[in-house]
Amino acid sequence: QAQLVESGGGLVQAGASLRLSCVTSGRAFSTYTKGWFRQAPGKEREFVAAINWTGGRTYYADSVKGRFTISSDNAKNTVYLQMNSLKPEDTAVYFCAAHTGAFSSSSSTDAYTSWGQGTQVTVSS
Repeated sequence: QAQLVESGGGLVQAGASLRLSCVTSGRAFSTYTKGWFRQAPGKEREFVAAINWTGGRTYYADSVKGRFTISSDNAKNTVYLQMNSLKPEDTAVYFCAAHTGAFSSSSSTDAYTSWGQGTQVTVSS
């Protein structure tokens, strides 16, 4: 299994940008599908974005489409989430995750076998 460590969270004002990073270790990271999820207080963990192992396929939740961009650099074992035009409702703990299953399952938490510890993103109005 991959081991994942997120960074880049923080407190920003509405309209600002942040870039989250997730560095992984473990074997064959480059063959994993990577995803970002988030969890706000009192709410279930929800899908944000996913990218397949080649980087050629991406998928986004409707709530972030056009504002967030997922990318990966296999040479650096890192996956990124560029977040622009942040809104207060984007406030949550953001988690990166990885799996080796079908890309079509990437919006489901159940598909993922490895998770990071999360990084807090807070957007003030």
